Amino acid sequence: MNKSYYEEVYEVVRQIPYGRVTTYGIIADYLTLGSARMVGYALRQHHPGYGYIPAHRVVNASGILTGKNQFPYPDYMADELRKEGVEVANDKVVNFREKIWVPA
Repeated sequence: MNKSYYEEVYEVVRQIPYGRVTTYGIIADYLTLGSARMVGYALRQHHPGYGYIPAHRVVNASGILTGKNQFPYPDYMADELRKEGVEVANDKVVNFREKIWVPA
């Protein structure tokens, strides 16, 4: 059975290690199909039927929490990252380059 693009995005997002982040663009490049914008769209379309997806670990190319308004409340994304030991200031991951994860 072929996976949909959304399912492929979700599979990659599930692999992001606890305490790390990646970007929409890195996921798009890894999948070699689509764009960062398409990855963001896929994450916005997530529903419980796909299971748990740690979408709070996906940020923009500068480490900014651009997807924060897609969560239950505006600080949810930052709160979840902080619980994992990721420092966030002014809606941006501190030491972003040290926290970045790239799929193999």
